[in-house]
Amino acid sequence: MDYKPYITVIENYPTKGVKFKDITTLMQNGDVYKRAIDDLVTYAKEKEVDVIVGPEARGFIFGCPVAYALGVGFVPVRKEGKLPREVVKTDYGLEYGKDVLTLHKDAIKPGQKVLVTDDLLATGGTIEATIKLVEQLGGIVVGIAFLIELAYLNGRSKLEGHDIYVLTTYE
Repeated sequence: MDYKPYITVIENYPTKGVKFKDITTLMQNGDVYKRAIDDLVTYAKEKEVDVIVGPEARGFIFGCPVAYALGVGFVPVRKEGKLPREVVKTDYGLEYGKDVLTLHKDAIKPGQKVLVTDDLLATGGTIEATIKLVEQLGGIVVGIAFLIELAYLNGRSKLEGHDIYVLTTYE
């Protein structure tokens, strides 16, 4: 299915020269949102995943319904200070600095097959950090799934060696 007609492109947001991809219009269309989730579920079934992991907040929007459909757990990756129990953490680069992502230390069991989900693959930094956290706990990332890829930002280069599934690509 072509999802682009359901994604609104906002010119010059949040800064001049950026073409922001607004997924809320896709999510507001129940049939299209369901189709996107169903496509992600099909991919996850092929990977025989044990658990879904998604970074806040948009990774939750796609990861939780996929986990529900499969009857597997969902594990949130959050920014530092947001998870209440013992965590593992990793720094990751942002355009103008660094941030820290965390994962509960007991959230992933060694050997579990993990699917990482998020709304958007841009530069790849958030997902690269998420993968590091999963692997630090002994999880095996068997796939990474996105609604959108901004191919012109070359985020795939940070995710080499991983199977990547994308529903819509912007060149």
